[in-house]
Amino acid sequence: MEKKERAGFSSKLGVILASAGSAVGLGNIWRFPYEAGNHGGAAFILVYLGCVLMLGIPIMLAELIIGRQARANTGEAFDKLAPGTPWKWVGLVGVLTGILILSYYSVVAGWTLEFIGEAVTNSFADKQAGDFIQSFNAFTTNSWRPVIWTVTFLLLTHFIIVRGVEKGIEKSSKIMMPVLFLLMILMAVCTALLPGAGAGLTFLLKPDFGKVNADVFLGAMGQAFFSLSVGMGVLITYGSYFKKDTNLTKTAFSVGMIDTLVAILSGFIIFPAAFAVGVEPDSGSGLVFITLPNVFQQAFGEIPVLAYIFSVMFYLLLALAALTSTISLHEVATSYLHEHYRLTRKRAATWVTTACIILATLCSLSLGVGKNMTIFGFTLFNLFDNITAKVLLPVGGFFISIFVGWYLDKNVVRSELTNGGTLRLPIYQLIVFILKFLAPIAIVCIFANELGLL
Repeated sequence: MEKKERAGFSSKLGVILASAGSAVGLGNIWRFPYEAGNHGGAAFILVYLGCVLMLGIPIMLAELIIGRQARANTGEAFDKLAPGTPWKWVGLVGVLTGILILSYYSVVAGWTLEFIGEAVTNSFADKQAGDFIQSFNAFTTNSWRPVIWTVTFLLLTHFIIVRGVEKGIEKSSKIMMPVLFLLMILMAVCTALLPGAGAGLTFLLKPDFGKVNADVFLGAMGQAFFSLSVGMGVLITYGSYFKKDTNLTKTAFSVGMIDTLVAILSGFIIFPAAFAVGVEPDSGSGLVFITLPNVFQQAFGEIPVLAYIFSVMFYLLLALAALTSTISLHEVATSYLHEHYRLTRKRAATWVTTACIILATLCSLSLGVGKNMTIFGFTLFNLFDNITAKVLLPVGGFFISIFVGWYLDKNVVRSELTNGGTLRLPIYQLIVFILKFLAPIAIVCIFANELGLL
């Protein structure tokens, strides 16, 4: 029987948008603006850009090299390139990491659907600051509403995944990413025109180099790794779908810049609006689900229709950003089951979706009725969040850097980066040096900082 050709992306635009979609997520919108605003504004952004260029993009390249060279999913790529060695566990841990992140991330992603509904029905109107806190807490601790939205979000992700790489992931990315950018630009323009918005732009863009210290560098490195989604094997899987003529360096650079642009645009949306009404933005879920609904109602209070439209656009934006990430996380596990166990794509995706629905339901319930059931002092939601962000992602990034920097044949690395010698790459030696030395040291520092050892 003739061997079926492996799936792949059909166009260069699809490669870039799908890869960028895997990186762009909720972290760009609720974490980056806060980190930038409280660590020197434009000074933090410059440090962050340096971390993306010097650390994030080289590790992204390492993942893409592994994926395209192996032509295999994350779970099998290391075993294929280093057969019979313990390196296979790096790939398998990457699959596990993707499942754990998808399980708790889908809970928050589901919240965006609830808030789209509230925005569309104009439920934010006439609420006071305390009302937003009360309604959010009531919703997240509810036993069934968050679960319904979580399952709905996972089913949306499932629908795209079962359609395949080209017709599902690539096609959806070509639609969602341009819509996401259009919404962000429209919202950034609207908030920039608000009275008092200039103070927010100054807060974000005026460099305060006096705040730049070792903590800022560690924070910028951590944000770069977190935002670019390196260390979990997403780009290994996506890289395995790249054609041989895809320019890996250009793709990684494009993804890094798109991801950074989304993060900066989110700051242009959030800070002008917050400063226009004198509200200090916080971080995390409190920012996007409590603070910002209140900010939007106050900022556009004199023109209620603008407050309505802005709120609907913002939560649609959040849902799109979350969906581009859940698709890539789902694909890591689906492609492994599909190829390793020879399951049909539909059956593999169904197994992943079912497992994640069970785990995500438990994560959601752990914020309400199950909050007293803890593991090592953490609810299940917080356990998944902490173990992936503080342990599995840094460990994954560390070993990916070591594998390409020290273990993989340098002729293979050079061939992948230059497409068999057809592309010039003057910074080849710099990339290898970063993967050998700088990236592993930086990851160890981030790891130690996250665990409170620095």
